Amino acid sequence: MKMKNIASFFRENAVLTVAALAALITAFIVPPDGEYAGYFDFRTLSCLFCTLAVVSALGRINFFYMLAKRIVAMFATLRSAVVALVWITFIGSMVIANDMALITFLPLGYIVLSATGQQRHMAYVFVLQNIAANLGGMLTPFGNPQNLYIYTKFSVDTGEFMRIMVFPFLLSITLITACCLVLPKEPIRTDGETTGAPAWRQTVYIALFCVSIVAVFRIIPFWVAPLVIVPSLLVLDRRALLRVDYGLLFTFVFFFIFSGNMSRIPAVRDLISGVLEKNVLVVSALLCQFISNVPSAILLSGFTDNYPELLLGVNIGGVGSIIASLASLITFREYCRHDPAGKRRYLLLFSAVNFSFLIVLLAFCSLLVFLGGVPATG
Repeated sequence: MKMKNIASFFRENAVLTVAALAALITAFIVPPDGEYAGYFDFRTLSCLFCTLAVVSALGRINFFYMLAKRIVAMFATLRSAVVALVWITFIGSMVIANDMALITFLPLGYIVLSATGQQRHMAYVFVLQNIAANLGGMLTPFGNPQNLYIYTKFSVDTGEFMRIMVFPFLLSITLITACCLVLPKEPIRTDGETTGAPAWRQTVYIALFCVSIVAVFRIIPFWVAPLVIVPSLLVLDRRALLRVDYGLLFTFVFFFIFSGNMSRIPAVRDLISGVLEKNVLVVSALLCQFISNVPSAILLSGFTDNYPELLLGVNIGGVGSIIASLASLITFREYCRHDPAGKRRYLLLFSAVNFSFLIVLLAFCSLLVFLGGVPATG
């Protein structure tokens, strides 16, 4: 029975298992030393934990369900409600980062669909929300983790950053909206009454959520947020802390180790230096398909000064394969939680839509570079 439980754990946490194995294998090549401490983005881990904890608490007081009922009341058809959900995710990723936008708004998408009897569209809506989160965050330095890294490493001017990303951003939002319009205009409504938590508790949780947001904006040091949020939830709802997805947090930890070790392997460095001479945009977008966009940004930034193409590549490279962005793994885990039997169908749909977006955006950005719309440096 114990072995069966262990096997079940690995099946249910396949991404975490792969990340752990990748970190372990590279650790044999690059034995642990003092440089390992520099691999971890503690700010990202802290903000992610705080958001997961507060979202868990909000979910336990039916906050998202109440918000879903308001959305349904404002938008009378399935199509208009999904457009609203996708745009909320798109805009949210610009403010609170792509992974945090998904953690926040995917439950809302599920609740809207389940409360209105439209679960058959869940896979498609989740895929669109995922793409919206990955591409919506491209416009701002804090929208995606790789943006913040490149923005800081190369000391990119904020105005220049947004000029580089604005045209792919506009194309992305146009494509995503068009994909929403294929859904039927079926009328929707929710049934039944749901009792929310007292107003004071909702206010406190929203205030805690704001604390996590200002930590993302660097208005307060990242370590202040857990010092405020953890004690508050220990008093108000300690079970919310128990329901945090710690597997996801450790997935990030293992990927940080993997990417850090990869950058220290001489053969890998030589290979990357050679291929980057060909085309930074294409190489970075394609590498994301195999090791995801954050490790790709960290890895490739040590071999090129052409940050405009690198920035474009690791952002549009976030769509494509299921591991192209860590945010996509969040969506996959959330979907499997609601429909474990639909994994294969979801992955097929995810791949078809995502690779279509990747092809269109890569062609568009390559044209921008060719026409001089994106200045290359270095």
